[in-house]
This record gives sequence, C-alpha cells and structure tokens, in this order.
Amino acid sequence: MTIETLEIETAPQPSAAVIWLHGLGADGHDFETIVPELGLPASKPVRFIFPHAPRRPVTINNGMHMRAWYDILQLATQDDQGKAVAGAEDEAGIRASQGLLEDLIAREKGKGIAHDKIVLAGFSQGGAIVLQTALRQHQRLAGVLALSTYLPLATTLEKERAGENSDLPIFMAHGRYDNMISLQRAARSRDALLALGYAVQWQEYPMPHSVCPDEIADIAAFLLRIL
Repeated sequence: MTIETLEIETAPQPSAAVIWLHGLGADGHDFETIVPELGLPASKPVRFIFPHAPRRPVTINNGMHMRAWYDILQLATQDDQGKAVAGAEDEAGIRASQGLLEDLIAREKGKGIAHDKIVLAGFSQGGAIVLQTALRQHQRLAGVLALSTYLPLATTLEKERAGENSDLPIFMAHGRYDNMISLQRAARSRDALLALGYAVQWQEYPMPHSVCPDEIADIAAFLLRIL
C-alpha cells in the first residue's frame, strides 16, 4: 500500500528526518504547525514527514470509517484494584501499520538520510505504532517521541525486540488529565519499557489528551540532543 504524506523541510538539504504519526481520526496536517514552533536551527535541517493513516472502520465508533492506524476493539477497563487493563488489541492492524512505517523509513534512507538520523514520533495511536516499530528495528534509529500513548502488543516485545535499539532514547510524555488514555496506563507502559532496560525520558503535563507549549519546548530540546 502506498501511503500519502505531507512533508516540510526546515531548511534545504536535510540531514535528518522525523516521521510523525497522527492520532485516531486526524490526518497528517494535525501536527504540521508544530514544525515552526519547535524553532530548530537552520544549521541542522530536518525533513518532517506527516503520513495520513489509511481509512478503516473503527469498532468503538460504531464501525465508522476514519483515518486510523489500527482498529480499536474496546476501551481499556479497570480491574478490582482500579488498575487500567488493556482490552483486546487489533494485532493484524498494528503490524500492518508497522509495515507502512518501515516503508517510510526505507524511503527516507533512499533519499540519503542515515538510519541513525531518523526519529519516529507519534501521538496517541500514532505513538503506539512508533513504539511498536522502533523497538523491533534491526538498524539503529535516532530516537522516539511517544506522546499521549501506550505500548501496544506489550507481551510480544521481549521476544521481538532488536538489540540494535536496546538503548534507544525514548521521550514519553502524557497529560495528567487525559481521559482517552489514562496516565496510569501510560505509566505502566513506561514501567514495562524501563524493566526491559530502555532509556525513557518521562514527562507529565497539566493537560488532557493533547499537546501543550511546555511539551513542545521539551520535544525541541530532545530533538536537538539526539540529532
């Protein structure tokens, strides 16, 4: 499947790339305005790639067709202790979108961007796909931005993880008032990554399921550090 993208270069002849996946029901335009807000220096030109997810029926939205990286079969629930419990996952859809993202990585490499100069970024559903993909890559990436999201297919990661990205820098950020993906669920994903030895920079912000100015500033600092 060929995936459509929106691309923005901060300056000519970029030497690095950020592939940024949007959330459920949005499209690649959702984060295009963040590029100038990051204020990245022209001396380190970056190509931002914002792909549009395929349209598919989404179960929790009564089967309505919308842009989605995978189907959401049910919302997370709580156990007897009040801890968030993930519902059934659309493994086939998640792995299919992993393949789409791997195609975009290969496309950037074909344009002359070194693998270790590619950042995978994503919000919500998009963040789940970048975690799914990055940690299974057998060539070193620059880093991951996982925003307002969680770790999908968590029980398969230990077996499938790639040693080349075992110490990959991961920026994981979440809103304290997120009513779509709870802070608790995100924190459990963070703890699962830490338990496997990943280098996770964890940030919390006083916001709902969104992005805020302080977070954008922290993202810019992270990108400057890893690129």
